[in-house]
Amino acid sequence: MTTPRIPQTVLFPDLFNRPLVAAFDQPHASSDGGAVLLKAAERRYGLIDGFARSLVDERQPAKVRHTLADLLAQRIFGLACGHTDANDADRLADDPIHKLLLGRDPIAGDPLASQPTISRFENRVGVQALYALGHELAASVIDRHRQRLHGRARRITIDLDPTDDPTHGGQQLTFFNAHDDTWCYLPLLAFLTFDHEAEQYLCAAILRPGNVGAARGAPGLLRRLLDLLRLAFPKARFLVRLDGGFATPAMFDVLDAERGVDYVVAMAENAVLTRVADPAMVEARALSEVSGQTEHVYTEARYAAKTWAQERRVVIKAEVVRLPGRPPHDNPRFVITNLRPSPRFVYEQVYCARGDIENRIKELHDGLQIGRTSCCRFWANQFRVLLTAAAYVLMQELRLRAVRTACAHVQVSWLRERLLKLGAQVVVSVRRIVLHLPTATPDLQAWRQIALALGARTG
Repeated sequence: MTTPRIPQTVLFPDLFNRPLVAAFDQPHASSDGGAVLLKAAERRYGLIDGFARSLVDERQPAKVRHTLADLLAQRIFGLACGHTDANDADRLADDPIHKLLLGRDPIAGDPLASQPTISRFENRVGVQALYALGHELAASVIDRHRQRLHGRARRITIDLDPTDDPTHGGQQLTFFNAHDDTWCYLPLLAFLTFDHEAEQYLCAAILRPGNVGAARGAPGLLRRLLDLLRLAFPKARFLVRLDGGFATPAMFDVLDAERGVDYVVAMAENAVLTRVADPAMVEARALSEVSGQTEHVYTEARYAAKTWAQERRVVIKAEVVRLPGRPPHDNPRFVITNLRPSPRFVYEQVYCARGDIENRIKELHDGLQIGRTSCCRFWANQFRVLLTAAAYVLMQELRLRAVRTACAHVQVSWLRERLLKLGAQVVVSVRRIVLHLPTATPDLQAWRQIALALGARTG
């Protein structure tokens, strides 16, 4: 009895002017040939070794075939290359590039870990280890940019934002969220911006149950980030930007108590704020009636909610929105701040700039599938979120090194397709390993520039 085999050759007899044969006969080839850039980027951070130090290996040493560092590297590099599921491990077990990324001989090296091994690994990590991994992620990102900027950043902006992670199974701590109208988790993400740079760098990702408030865990996370940032950038001043879900007494107490911290925090409309904004709304309505377009008026006031210990400055944007075919409607907005510039400047130049965070969150969902939290255990899903965050950090490093190329501002999904998904034949000799990549690589200039910036040499 013979074992059935999938044909490795297909024939298109009349698709072109001559018969076309597609033969899958390259045993030492990979479709992730450009992923060696990830290894070079990771070397700048030391994330994998740092993560490995945060874990305790309780396996019997004599039975260990894959070290913790190998398992971490396999998952992080695989996620960056678009292989999001543990099931992908079986397909990639003998991929020469992925073996090479783990420091193994791409041809003769041992296969990578299997799906069951990966699944056991993900479900073994406990709460204390996850806390240590989260600290390691933030510390590695901050230290990387301290080295890059020589500790000389003057203004560091911290953006915290929740995002919904819809769930479709029996995962622990998934609950119905009325605001998002779905069963979900509610991860909390933190990003850093240095001076006037355009990129927001991910530095923390905390998975939370789907029924928590937006601010749950945010005060503690903010304090930890500020402690790390002050050590790395002792002369920096900080700006914290938050949306309305974070406007809680505990968060304001932290913001006011921390030295050298400015903040802009959106505030939900209430009866008192509506009454304060009414004169400006009257003016905005009159302007809109005359122009027939959307108009807004800026003003400010002092405001204190009943749960606050003191009054704070509130910037008010009194806006009347007009859209074609619809009646005009009032759209007042409120931002609590300790900044002194004009209300228009605070709202338009400082607060509204946080809108670009939505692009980073979209990348995490669409490009790296951070919402693939399909494990039954909550802590296993938190581990997946951290691994995905680490993969995103590496992709951001590649984009940073692609400055002034066609890849400098593309989404990470495009970055993967252009730089990592390159067909490669791997040839190993006694002296060296050679990757034969396509001469027709569209973004060869960007790939070469990134490689040189990450330590490669011409030759």
